Amino acid sequence: MNYETKIKSEVADGVPADIAQADEERTSGKGRKWLIVGAIIFGLLLAIAAYFALAGGEPAAVGDDNDQAPVVTVIAPGTTTINGIIEAPGTIAARRELPVGVVGEGGRVVSVPVDAGDWVREGQVLVVIDRSVQSQQAAAQAAQIEVAKADASLAQANLDRALQLVERGFVSKADVDRLTATRDSAEARVKVAQAQLAELRARAARLSVLAPASGYVLERNVEPGQTVGGGSPALFRIARGGEMEMLAQLGETQLASLSQGVVASVIPTGTEKAFEGQVWQLSPVINPQSRQGTARIALSYAPELRPGGFATARINSGTLTATVLPESAVLSDESGSFVYVVGEDNTATRRDVTTGMVTANGIAIIDGLSGDELVVLRAGGFLNPGETIKPRREAA
Repeated sequence: MNYETKIKSEVADGVPADIAQADEERTSGKGRKWLIVGAIIFGLLLAIAAYFALAGGEPAAVGDDNDQAPVVTVIAPGTTTINGIIEAPGTIAARRELPVGVVGEGGRVVSVPVDAGDWVREGQVLVVIDRSVQSQQAAAQAAQIEVAKADASLAQANLDRALQLVERGFVSKADVDRLTATRDSAEARVKVAQAQLAELRARAARLSVLAPASGYVLERNVEPGQTVGGGSPALFRIARGGEMEMLAQLGETQLASLSQGVVASVIPTGTEKAFEGQVWQLSPVINPQSRQGTARIALSYAPELRPGGFATARINSGTLTATVLPESAVLSDESGSFVYVVGEDNTATRRDVTTGMVTANGIAIIDGLSGDELVVLRAGGFLNPGETIKPRREAA
């Protein structure tokens, strides 16, 4: 009885139970698909709304093609006069660096009275070298001078006596000539001995290393007890007068736009303090590998200016007239920098440009624009060349 009832229920209305269950599963699957499709359409609508928001306009109502064109903010930049500034990296160095070494035969260092960071005057003693041997040699030579003087005095006395006797006929003219030559030789030996003593004293004086000019000591490479000589490396490096400079590296085009005497501002790395200087020399040659030259900027001494340190120079290069655009209007790709200008029939046209310096108001365009064009201000990255737009002008 129960088995028959189950069979009847399965074939009720002519539809088996398993087939009815499959229909229900297919119905629920179609519902999920419609939900997914709806989510995709909603996402597309959000993307379109974001596109028009970034383009500075609103979604266009459904209609003809012009009504569907995006509204894009444009600007007529015109031209303006800006102060030319060239920024260049470089290093700090002493303007006139003096390497100081041993000029004599050298010896053992007795004392070093100065250190790096000291100021020295011209002729000041930097290093004292042991001169005990030279002192004894000078003393011996001084004694030789006394011996030569004694010989010269004796020769002069003999000559004087001979001159008194020659009138009486006791001494011949030949003897007088011989005594005169002896006296002259003795006097010459005195002069030779005196010259040798002066040489010894000069050699001893050269054992003291002296400052060749007044300046600021940058390096000290010698210590007491060290043995130094004529072939030793420089014992000191001195910045003459404490004057510094910056060696700014510039491209050949930038170098050609500068002249000696222009004002520059130098900011050492690690500080925001600027130091004023002037370009005093421009490199007469260009490095064939880097295509760069050097502009030497003279600077006064300051503790923050340390030779060997990096710095950035801002060099005035005069004034120029150019178009200045906000950074949002200037795009770039593998072909270079470009902007979109509004062409005929309100189409977006690509225009290649050459950019210059970056100012507080934007990027200077030195080639490619006259300033009278309508330039897309924003959303240029979403446009394609030839695309129809609705320009909305904004004040420059």
